[in-house]
Amino acid sequence: MNKPILCAAAAALLFAIADSASAAPTVVFVDVDKMSDVPHGLRERENMEFLFREHIGILAGKLPPGQTLKVEFLDIDLAGDEFPRVAVRDVRVLKGRADWPRLHLRYSVEQDGRVVRSGERKLANPNYLMSANRYGSDLYSHEKQMLDDWFHQDIQPRR
Repeated sequence: MNKPILCAAAAALLFAIADSASAAPTVVFVDVDKMSDVPHGLRERENMEFLFREHIGILAGKLPPGQTLKVEFLDIDLAGDEFPRVAVRDVRVLKGRADWPRLHLRYSVEQDGRVVRSGERKLANPNYLMSANRYGSDLYSHEKQMLDDWFHQDIQPRR
């Protein structure tokens, strides 16, 4: 590969990283200890928060330049129910009954310091095991799918 093409590719990559970094979202988990159903272990809870922040970051990257997304998770009820297992770790079992995922969030989209869109939503998917899910067996796949649907409906409606 010749040097000018390599330099151009590196510059494009750095520009893409810098561009996406400028739209970093703010994600807050309000009073996690009082949420309906989050992992019990500190490491598992931190992992859940990390994965939700990462997913919100991916969605926020789809916003027009100059817009920033702020999301507050007010309550989380993950898909399935957690059952204690021997000392190793708890197991989450998905039955498709009254164990569907629910998310309660407050959000705003700002541009140039001005709120252009905001609201509060309670998301739920009672048919979570029967609907298509693009995340397959990813951890928190059903919650990610609900966040995608919310983003496309409330934040970035399709034209």
